[in-house]
Amino acid sequence: MTNSAERAAQLDLVSRLKSAYPELPDAPTPDLIDHSRYAAYMKPSHDVGGEPDAPIKYENKEYEHWEHLTYVICEVLAWRGVWVSEERRRIGNVDVGRAVYLGIPYYGRWLLAVARILTEKRYISSGELSDRMERVQLRYEGGLKGETPDAHPAFEGDGSQIERNSHHIHALGKGDPQVFAGRAGTPRFAVGDSVVVRDFPVLFYTRTPEYVRGATGEIAAVAYESPAPEDETWDRPDATPEWFYVVRFDLAHLWDGYRGSSSDSLQTELPERWLRSS
Repeated sequence: MTNSAERAAQLDLVSRLKSAYPELPDAPTPDLIDHSRYAAYMKPSHDVGGEPDAPIKYENKEYEHWEHLTYVICEVLAWRGVWVSEERRRIGNVDVGRAVYLGIPYYGRWLLAVARILTEKRYISSGELSDRMERVQLRYEGGLKGETPDAHPAFEGDGSQIERNSHHIHALGKGDPQVFAGRAGTPRFAVGDSVVVRDFPVLFYTRTPEYVRGATGEIAAVAYESPAPEDETWDRPDATPEWFYVVRFDLAHLWDGYRGSSSDSLQTELPERWLRSS
């Protein structure tokens, strides 16, 4: 239970979460939005490479027990045909919005993705999930008190009629993306070719970072065949595989005002649709 003071404090905290530019009102009229701000609003939450941030000390922190369990849950869902990994990445890293992406721990977002996908694909209902969460809260009311929770299923459902993907069956014994080998035709580019990253408008999801779009690089490796993330993330069984390449960029040309060595380079993996000859 909460009281009015606690509710007011929570609402005050929520009010500090601002996604709009401070110079613009909420829900601005179209004439107030220029192209740059529109592109910023549409940028996928996970594409943060190159953005200014406060310095942080790197710490090789061990995963907590619940984080390990979350990883296992997500792998099991993939093995059971509930989702593909790219679908999980989109739901956990993009569809949550920028504030949640930057504010919630990594595996916390994975757990949110689990709850959402199981609800959207009708494995559980939102009501069942809320009821179960309340039971867990009551279990820990007042602290653990040294007790080991007696966790057991509240019910057993019949999932035989629920649609599942078959990717995990096709990839058994082969792996992903090896399951797509031989399906993308002849690679358009070869090692050593100079390429330019296309500057596509981005809607909803991509794994091509913004900081390389429009930049010129060199093919360092012809990697493998797979559906592009923009297609695979929606679990499309008819998505056409294409070649992926490792592209090398000179950091001095990639970052404005770069002060490192002129020989410094960066490599990233890109699907063929994002590349054209320079």
